[in-house]
Amino acid sequence: MSEVVLSARDVTKVYRMGEVDVHALRGVTLELVAGELLVLLGASGSGKSTLLNILGGLDNPTAGKVMYQKQDLTAASDKALTLFRRAHVGFVFQFYNLIPSLTARENVALVTELADDPMTPEEALALVGLTERQDHFPSQLSGGEQQRVAIARAVAKRPKILLCDEPTGALDYKTGVKVLEVIEKVNLELGTTTAIITHNAPVAAMAQRVVALHDGRIQREELNEARVSASQIEW
Repeated sequence: MSEVVLSARDVTKVYRMGEVDVHALRGVTLELVAGELLVLLGASGSGKSTLLNILGGLDNPTAGKVMYQKQDLTAASDKALTLFRRAHVGFVFQFYNLIPSLTARENVALVTELADDPMTPEEALALVGLTERQDHFPSQLSGGEQQRVAIARAVAKRPKILLCDEPTGALDYKTGVKVLEVIEKVNLELGTTTAIITHNAPVAAMAQRVVALHDGRIQREELNEARVSASQIEW
């Protein structure tokens, strides 16, 4: 049996919007297994970003339980959740959130200075193919290069889990594939448990396992028998 790293059990999330309750998640149960590459697929409003935020300790469920190994995240204090995110989770978002006044190397160093056993910024940037660009500022980098810096920053602390929320959403097709290749490389070479959430169905082809969300519920979950490399994905 593969090790379950992170699990959600019957997770519900309800937002109060004025006098209306908005149900973002409706009893979701999901496990992330050590070393796997999972794609969470769903249209806008399906609940996938809410689920990722709860799995990553950025938000709390209204009901249900989230466990990181033997740690109950739903019972954790704000300080404990901060320590969980800092030590164990790397995040990659649609928008790169780089600090404009810092070089690529300095943006990555912000994370490595806080980690217990980090890569050097140079190692992390080499992993994503940006050795020659490490002293460039974000304004001197393309969108795809900025996203690769964001991935380097996320993985430099050697997180157990990498959570990617629409990582190609702001990129054209060719650049998006390059970014997916980098995420795939991190998963294969570092063994990082990786979840990519996307509305873009063809991205699911690179996953070991595909989970489709609809209206806050898991609609289907399947192993990908015909998995392809990120470089072969087309949309």
